[in-house]
Amino acid sequence: MLRGLRITGQSRRRWAPAPRNGALDIFRERYARGEISREEYESRRRDLAA
Repeated sequence: MLRGLRITGQSRRRWAPAPRNGALDIFRERYARGEISREEYESRRRDLAA
């Protein structure tokens, strides 16, 4: 019986979303929404990778 309660308790856990990669994810979202041009996105992506 205790084992069944333990399993039930674990099934109710909520998992946090995967952590974001910060600035690059924000730029991807802005590019996808059309807020920045492809050139600006690529330039900033290169800056962040350096």
